Amino acid sequence: MKGELTMNLTQNALTVLERRYLAKGEDGRLLETPEDLFRRVAHTIAQPDLNYEPDKDIKAVEEEFYELMTSLEFLPNSPTLMNAGRPLGQLSACFVLPVDDSMEAIFEAVKQAALIHKSGGGTGFSFSRLRPKGSTVNTTGGVASGPVSFMRVFNMATEAVKQGGTRRGANMGILRVDHPDIMEFIDCKKNNADITNFNISVGITEAFMQAVENGEDYDLVDPSTKKVTGKLNAREVFDKIVYSAWRNGEPGIIFLDRLNRDNVVPSIGEIESTNPCGEQPLLPYESCNLGSINLVKMIKYTRGKAAVDWDKLARTVEKAVHFLDNVIDANKFPLEKIAETTRMTRKIGLGVMGWADMLLYLGIPYNSEEAVALADRLMKFITDCGRKASAELAKVRGAFPLFGESIYKDGVPLRNATVTTIAPTGTLSIIGGVSSGVEPVFSYVYIRRVMDGTEMLEVNPVLKEVLEKRGLYSDELMRRIAEEGTIAHIEEIPEEIRRVFVAAHDISPLYHIKMQAAFQNHTDNAVSKTVNFPNKATVEDVAQVYKLAYKLGCKGVTIYRDGSRDSQVLNLASKKSDSEEKKEAAPEVMPARPIVPRPRPDITQGITEKMGIGCGNLYITVNYDDHGICEVFTNTGKAGGCPSQSEATARLVSVALRSGIDVKTIVSQLRGIRCPSTIRQKGMKCTSCPDAIARVIEKVVATNGFKEAGAHFAEVAEKYRANEQPGEDDKQRTCPECGAKVEHEGGCVICRNCGYSKCN
Repeated sequence: MKGELTMNLTQNALTVLERRYLAKGEDGRLLETPEDLFRRVAHTIAQPDLNYEPDKDIKAVEEEFYELMTSLEFLPNSPTLMNAGRPLGQLSACFVLPVDDSMEAIFEAVKQAALIHKSGGGTGFSFSRLRPKGSTVNTTGGVASGPVSFMRVFNMATEAVKQGGTRRGANMGILRVDHPDIMEFIDCKKNNADITNFNISVGITEAFMQAVENGEDYDLVDPSTKKVTGKLNAREVFDKIVYSAWRNGEPGIIFLDRLNRDNVVPSIGEIESTNPCGEQPLLPYESCNLGSINLVKMIKYTRGKAAVDWDKLARTVEKAVHFLDNVIDANKFPLEKIAETTRMTRKIGLGVMGWADMLLYLGIPYNSEEAVALADRLMKFITDCGRKASAELAKVRGAFPLFGESIYKDGVPLRNATVTTIAPTGTLSIIGGVSSGVEPVFSYVYIRRVMDGTEMLEVNPVLKEVLEKRGLYSDELMRRIAEEGTIAHIEEIPEEIRRVFVAAHDISPLYHIKMQAAFQNHTDNAVSKTVNFPNKATVEDVAQVYKLAYKLGCKGVTIYRDGSRDSQVLNLASKKSDSEEKKEAAPEVMPARPIVPRPRPDITQGITEKMGIGCGNLYITVNYDDHGICEVFTNTGKAGGCPSQSEATARLVSVALRSGIDVKTIVSQLRGIRCPSTIRQKGMKCTSCPDAIARVIEKVVATNGFKEAGAHFAEVAEKYRANEQPGEDDKQRTCPECGAKVEHEGGCVICRNCGYSKCN
């Protein structure tokens, strides 16, 4: 790794940068420092200036962009940091693709989505144009399978692409509330294991919400014939949406009429969908090009009192708009149609991060009218400054090409059709060392576990500073805060501190929505935010939030009730009464202590099968005793390949089998894994070494007639856990990559320890 590190980055920021952003060689060794990364990005994004001003001091522009990022005052979205100046060169976060009502169009969209996911982008779709399930298909005389069935096709394609990339593809799926298949759509993620690569939202209309208010029926319309095919009671449908969201966080809702009210170029089509996190409504084939200002860096001090530095904020907005406009020109888009459409509107989305931390420095509680008023003023200022900067760029570079067809055509020319967006900042906020987007602080203390098992306390810097000044800081107190997830009930901390340092679950849904609405009032696009509910929240609580979001002018809303998914990676540790514990019936409780595998038997029997792989032959031995399958061995038939990896897989499978893990679960994890050296060759019965192992295990199960594969193992394993009581940690779900807690924000999941998210 070249260069010397001089930036002021936290250890967490360094971990995330090294793991997910810095360029690496084929051997996995780092090729750049964080400063090298920002120099690479600054150099690349500065170059488009020469397209408009050939005599421009391009080095000065590069230095300005470099300082903007290394000061952590502004950061562009992750693809720009990852790919600028590198061969891929794809700088946009997300895209919206049309899905028209024909088999050719549907699978063309699947292909385009795969190419986008391969490049590191996410995709949004509306499936509202597809004819409903059971409709006649004129060309074949058959019947249509409906939007939900095709969502599963898109989901499977995303899963296949995920296996080959470092950045996961994410999707948004939207269906209009007046589509005949809306009830099936609302329930399509009832099973948390189904359609796992999609966030889903119901496209709500103003007419529907009026019908909800009045308790009236509304029409269902076949999109292919435009004919009314039936009616539903709006209030019953709304209640179903609410219950489903309460049950597991899906679906969210998008107010379609509001998206199109702010459609800058309505002449070229309707806005039907958004990016996966919901903050960027886009026309078909548009892309989102986002970046965020670090609000903590926009604070000044006068006689020790913190205040917003409005002058610095204005200068930062101007630089950031310049940067993001250049991103569009520097971008290597995955499809020519996307390049063409994006450049016709030149939409950018400048947002913020560190809002909650700014409030802490200012001494303003997040759940206060003072905070809501400041949010309104702040976002109006940013959007006004952003449009001014866009107008200045237009004087030199020209307005966006469709300006003459836009809602702005009679006003001052603008370079960009939209300027502001509030996105979830996820890993960007970790790099910046601040709170995410406009979300409240989820937890003020984390216990971070490093590779050697050592535990380190990660404490919100503002809280740490305040407590140290008061002489209250101690590791013991921080661990207590980490356990409880809040300081609200810790009496050792003065009330005036507890009043300001509120966590996400301390804030009423009313203030979650009030804050979102305050930012939305002055945001060109939309605001991504999650209303985090405690587990005890009721269905009616969720209903009130959805209604309030509509009433206060939000463009959409996402909720998450803590512990509502059996696959949830986090719920806060909380002390509950015995009666509460009995009510919750939490599925898939993780054991308090490690599961101990049963001893390997002295005598086993089994089979060995030869499987052809890309590197030659793999000999797989599966042994079993009277309890079932107990071990797997592998051996390669000739030199080459990766025998160490297949041996490691076999060893881990063996341990899992003797620990009571269900055989079918093990097989499902191994089946379908693809290895290039194997799939490139014709006639192979498997797709990789792990897939080959799974196939032989399946054959042994079938041949020996093991009843309920894995049942015996579970009984054996239970003996080893017999006297163990579940601890408080059992109620916590963790990051699948590092084991730390994660947060729900903007319809996504983010680990602030290692940077894991659903799309990163």
